Amino acid sequence: MNNEPRRSAQDMIEHLAPVLSLRRRIRAVTALMAGVAGAVFVSTLWWSEPGPLPGRTHLAFALFTALCLAWAAYGGWLLTRRVPLFAADRVIAAWIGLAASLATTAVVTVVAVRRGTGAGLALAVGGLFVAVAVVLVVRAHLRRAALLRRMRELTGRGNP
Repeated sequence: MNNEPRRSAQDMIEHLAPVLSLRRRIRAVTALMAGVAGAVFVSTLWWSEPGPLPGRTHLAFALFTALCLAWAAYGGWLLTRRVPLFAADRVIAAWIGLAASLATTAVVTVVAVRRGTGAGLALAVGGLFVAVAVVLVVRAHLRRAALLRRMRELTGRGNP
């Protein structure tokens, strides 16, 4: 036995709040840096085009820039959080991944159809990425629900 008083589950959660694990910090910094680097790279390609671009090309560049900025914002948000996230970060990352998979599949399919090479391969590969992203979204939601349920069991309270 020790002489420390027993803490409630909520006290333990609040005690852990200001600490970000090394793994979470690495994940956050990676998302932030990859998002910023991707946005700079895509924007530089977009702005440095020597001639006028078709509207759909502008749309594709804007879409990819927005997805990169979403990853950068996610990484920044994750770095600034000092409270228990209860897997909300995983849910957000999974949804960004699903949006990126859907958008990329759509753009690649349109390019393939416009070139006359057929959409079959683009849809097959894109469908695989979208399927994996959907599985990750479902897993993230299930993990979050399990953590919230466990927190309610430990604290005897409702949702955070």
